[in-house]
Amino acid sequence: MTHFPSKRLPHSSRPGYGLVLAAVLGLVAALCLGAVGEAKAAPTPVSRWSDRLHGFASLAGGTSGGAGGRVVTVTDQASLMQYAAAEEPYVIRVQGTITAEPFGANIEVASDKTIVGAGASGELVQGEFHLSPGTHNVIIRNMTIRDSAIEGNWDCKDTDFDGIQMDTVHHVWVDHNRFSHICDGQLDVRKDSEYVTVSYNRFENNNKTLGLGWTTDVKTQITIDHNWFAHTKQRNPSVDNAAYAHLYNNYLTAQEDPGDPVWTYGNWSRGKTRMVIENSYYKDVQHPYQADATAELVQRGSILKNTTGRHDEWGAAFDPRDFYDYRLDPAAAVPAIVQRFSGPQEWISSASSH
Repeated sequence: MTHFPSKRLPHSSRPGYGLVLAAVLGLVAALCLGAVGEAKAAPTPVSRWSDRLHGFASLAGGTSGGAGGRVVTVTDQASLMQYAAAEEPYVIRVQGTITAEPFGANIEVASDKTIVGAGASGELVQGEFHLSPGTHNVIIRNMTIRDSAIEGNWDCKDTDFDGIQMDTVHHVWVDHNRFSHICDGQLDVRKDSEYVTVSYNRFENNNKTLGLGWTTDVKTQITIDHNWFAHTKQRNPSVDNAAYAHLYNNYLTAQEDPGDPVWTYGNWSRGKTRMVIENSYYKDVQHPYQADATAELVQRGSILKNTTGRHDEWGAAFDPRDFYDYRLDPAAAVPAIVQRFSGPQEWISSASSH
């Protein structure tokens, strides 16, 4: 699939620009920015900006998941597997904790599906959502995916227990989930997957976090925004051979380092990736952003607090606004925004069910 950029109006001439600008300024004021450049926590939700499909998953026909299909609520593994693998579209509400058996079991997700946690209670424990080649139009939101890690096996080279794994798929939105204690990767976007958005997730307590690539082709388009990477070691994310990787308003802090500092890093533009990083916040991070000599990395507007190691910037990469519009939050407000709005939210289940 190929996307041809459309001609864009100047930001100030676009419909609704004034309202969006006023809302952003209002949010920043509500967050009460401190003198050290890190915002205080927002007391209440001020907007549902974070409920909108955006980024690369919104292009080339968009991503609607199971919209228009039956809405079902599942509380056990058998029902989840039945509806997730079905040929017809479904909106699948996961209520409570589903513990996959056997340990590390795959939940196969077919095309035209929305999987959404009911309230903030939906959990998949010791299992993986798996999207096989050809799968498309999938939304996974508001879930906690946790605890497939094996005690004492930090590196997980002999297992393939991911939280979500996708191979050669297109149009996938992974949004407002929490990933914790997964063995191997928390989220793997693999083998020429296209039109993917990863937004408002919490990645925590893990070694291998968010990886992209496993291919020599340079096809993938991915947007990664408003995610919180906390107590994670590597792949935050690692992006190999992506045509376009747009990272903005992410919060990286408090890396894990169990005696292997060489592979403790933040964002990595690898292979022939073209990466743009905007208005992110890095706190206590080693190698916050780095690039291979063959890759390109443009960084602008981010805040670095107590960071060490590589801070690479070279090449022209691309202009994300040639592809889509987006709201860029001030970097100083990112910690408060991401801590408040990332991960499962009580209101998302009903918003995703119609």
